[in-house]
Order: sequence, then C-alpha cells, then structure tokens
Amino acid sequence: MKNYIRLLRYIKPYMNRLIQAIFCIIVAAGANLYLPWIIKDMIDKVLAEKDMEMLNIISIGIVVTFFIRGVFYYGQSYLVSFVRQRVIIDVRDVLFQKFQRLPLSYFDRHQTGEIMSYITNDVAALQNALVDRLIELVTESSIFFGSLVMMVMLDWKLSLLTLIVVPLVGQAMKIFGQRLKASGTVIQERLADITSTMQESISAVRVVKSFVREDFEIDRFHRQNELNFKAEMKNIQIMSLLTPTVEFLAAVAVTVIVWFGGYEVVNGVITAGTLVAFLTYAVNLANPVKRISRVYGAIQKAMAGADRVFAIMDLPETITDKPGALPLPPVSGRVELDHVSFGYEEGKTALSDISLTVEPGQMIAFVGPSGAGKSTIANLIPRFYDVTGGAIRVDGHDVRDVTMDSLRQQIGIVPQETMLFSASVWENIRYGRLDATDEEIVQAAKDANAHEFILELPEGYDTRIGERGLNLSGGQRQRIAIARAILKDPRVLILDEATSALDTESEKVVQAALDRLMVGRTSFVIAHRLSTIFDADQIYVIDGGQVREHGSHQELLAAGGLYSNLYNIQFSKAIH
Repeated sequence: MKNYIRLLRYIKPYMNRLIQAIFCIIVAAGANLYLPWIIKDMIDKVLAEKDMEMLNIISIGIVVTFFIRGVFYYGQSYLVSFVRQRVIIDVRDVLFQKFQRLPLSYFDRHQTGEIMSYITNDVAALQNALVDRLIELVTESSIFFGSLVMMVMLDWKLSLLTLIVVPLVGQAMKIFGQRLKASGTVIQERLADITSTMQESISAVRVVKSFVREDFEIDRFHRQNELNFKAEMKNIQIMSLLTPTVEFLAAVAVTVIVWFGGYEVVNGVITAGTLVAFLTYAVNLANPVKRISRVYGAIQKAMAGADRVFAIMDLPETITDKPGALPLPPVSGRVELDHVSFGYEEGKTALSDISLTVEPGQMIAFVGPSGAGKSTIANLIPRFYDVTGGAIRVDGHDVRDVTMDSLRQQIGIVPQETMLFSASVWENIRYGRLDATDEEIVQAAKDANAHEFILELPEGYDTRIGERGLNLSGGQRQRIAIARAILKDPRVLILDEATSALDTESEKVVQAALDRLMVGRTSFVIAHRLSTIFDADQIYVIDGGQVREHGSHQELLAAGGLYSNLYNIQFSKAIH
C-alpha cells in the first residue's frame, strides 16, 4: 500500500472535486438502498393491509428516488472523469520531467520503446488503479455499509450470521491479491517489450526492407505478442478463480439467511416483507463484496505499473547542480582538462589522465581509432557525464561548480547523427534560441549555407521536414543543425565527426559552413577525415583512452607516429 498511498497524493490538488464526487456517489448509493425498504412496505402494508395511501407514497417515492439517483449519477460521472484525467496528466508530466532530468547514462542502457512504455502503458495502468478503481471501491463500499446498516435495523441476529463470512472473503482477497500483483508486473514488462520491439522495427524500417527482413520482424513481434498473451491469461486465470471463490462464500451466507429468516417468519418473529427486504439487502451486500474483490484484484494488477513508474521517479539524478552552484558568467572560451579520467562502468576506464589547455578561439582536433575515447571527451565538457578523476574547467570554473543550464547555454554541439524534429524549418532552427526573430533565423541559415535549399522546399521555411528530418538529405539536415548552432551563438563549439557521413560534394558545402561557424570560437573537432583538421592549432591523438601524441599537423607528420600512420592510410591512394 506504500506506493498506492503515494499515488493518492496526486489527487490532493483536486480534493474538492473528489469530495463532491464521493458525496454524489453516496447519495446515489443511498437512493439504491431505499428501494428494498419500498419492497418491504409494499408487501407488509399495501398488499397485506390494503393501504392505498402507502401505495401513493411508494409510487411518488420511486419516481423521486430515480430522479435523485440520475442527477447525482451524472455529477459522480463528470467529477470522477475530471479528477481521473487531471491526475493522469499530472503523473505523465512528472514522469516526462524525470526522463528529461535523467543522465545520458540511463538512456545508454535502455531502449527508446521501453522508455515510451512507462509513459503510455504504465501510466494507463495507473489511471485504472488510481481513479477508476478507487471510485468503484468507494461506490461499492457505500452500498456495502449502507446495506449492512439497513440489515441491522431489520434484524440484528440475521446480520450477525451474515458477517461471519466477511473475514473469509477478506482472506481470500489477500491471497489472490498477492498473486495478481506479481502477474501484473509480468504483464507490464511484456507490454514494454512489445513497445520496444515495435519502436525499434519501425525506426529501422529502411534497414528491414533493404535486408528483406519483414518476415523476420513479424516473427519477432509475434513472439513478444505471444508472451504477453500468456502473461494476460495467467492473470485472467487468477481473476477467474477469485470471483467464484468470493461468490461461493457469499452464497453460503445467503443460504444461512434464507434458512434462518424463513424459520423466523414461520414462527412469527419477523414479517415476510422484512425477510424479503433483508434478502434484497443481503444480495446488495453480496454484490459489492463480489465487485470489491474484482476491484481489489484489478488494483493489485495495476499497482505493478505504479511500482514501475515510481521506480523511475526514484532513480537518482546523478548529474545535477550541486548545492550553491552559481551561474557561469559569459566566458571567453578557455577550456582546461586537468588529469581527467572517466569510465562508463565501474572498474572500466574509458579515459585516463587526459590533460590539455585550450585558449579562447583556438581549434583543437581529436583523432584516433574508433572507441579510443574521442567522443567521451566531447561528452564530458558540457557535463553530460561527470569525470571520475581530475577536473574540467571553463574560464577557470570547474564545470561541476556552476549550473548546468548556464554551462550548456555557452556550448554548441553539432553531432554526426543530426537529430531534427518533425516540425517546420523555422521551428528546427529556432530551437537554438527560442526568442530569435525570423530575420535572425534567416541570417543563421545563410551563414550555414542552408538558405538557398530551404527556399526551394515546397513551403520554404514553413516546410515540415518529417520525423528526424528524413525528408531532407544528410547534407541538408547537417546545415540546418549548423544554423541552429549559429543561432545559439556559443563561445565553445564541439563538432563530433560532423561531416563523416556526407558525400564529397555535401562535405564541401557543410565544411564551409563549419569554418564560418568556428571563427572566433573555441572549437573541439572530432575528426575521422583528417583533411578537415589540417589547420587545427593542436591535434591530439587519442588511443586507448590516453593522449599518445599532440602537436600541429606538420609536427605530427614529422614525428612519424600514430597520426602519421593514420594520414598515410587515408591518403595513400592520393600519393600513389
């Protein structure tokens, strides 16, 4: 119940409406409870005593009862729906905010589809547990306790016999509830697997089709679907056992009531109308018990989703502003790596004792084999990860001592795999600075050599470029990303193999835009094609997480080391 109570806190802002909803529920339930009493008076007074006045009162009472019931049922339905939708929106917002604050290391370990499943499948389960089932629980409880009060008023001895079965029902619900929760956890995990498989297959649809793997993907999805089916059927099996178990216990109670109540009628202790009314209330008592058992089982199943959601909410945010962190003032761009070490996993070192100093406006290049640690350095500067040893300073400020927002606002990144949004060109470039004017956006596009091709798009800057910008070529996507970086106007620039995926013609256009972008900025260039870094102030050769050599292009060639070897491999055809 710990997580359920925690879940109920999300209702607190809407407590007034919830109280109104509960009031409507109780009144509507009260209207239902009046009907068996009408049956009692009908049998004992109208039919037995031929009381026409009572008949008139009963007739009016039925009409009024159903009118009141209808009005308050409407109020209950509307208010409950309002609270349900608001609470789910709030939970979804909080969960999305949490994902935005989690470090990159979390996303390195989890699939996109799995993450999406938390916000879709698991939050949908919360809706079921938090509001729908809670209100149903209140409704059935109101009928249960109201019926119990009426039964005691009619005959306390019969009521006492009825209550003997309640502890048995409670024990049955407890046993089944534990099994339902475990089963619900498996169901939520299977739904996450389905979402992950679907997202992965759809996002890689070009690869699937190019390798003619449609049938393979269909089989893979089918297997996940079958596992989900088995988990659902296991849950249904348990639910199907719970309901008849509770119904049987309720039937035992009704049987006792019929026998003992009939005995009292025969002996003149109670009237026939009282017994009929009592039996009606007993059925009213049995039905809520049966429904509450279903509600309890559904809540246990849904709480598996709640456990998953709260497990995410409780994850530590390892990359955060330290207490008392101050905003980083406008910087000139001096960057220092002081004996920096880092590992993505404990016991495994990705970087070891990296030291370098970059003066404002300099261009620094990192080269080396794949997996050497080049991109890791680029990720540490904007503090996507925290160093495990040493320090990184910008204008003398340790990046861990300043606020992340103020640090990252002064750093621009152009990655190899450009991520654009399925929005217009305007919106994608404006992402670099949300308060930019249209004129500033156009100027940034011109500086990025993007203006001309943008004007040729069907709707110019208003053209929507599709998911991840797939309606554009690689070079066009990269130039929009550069325009976005130009608009941000960062003092420190990181180019992570920004041209390596482009053809020769696109590379020339993009490189010209990058050269313009780097003017006056401290630039870190991770290069695969050495031709793009010949003019770098310093080139650092990284291998095995360490700096093996550094110097200018000419100095490194003359040294005849690893850089010279890489150069010879790339340009051997041109030499020959």
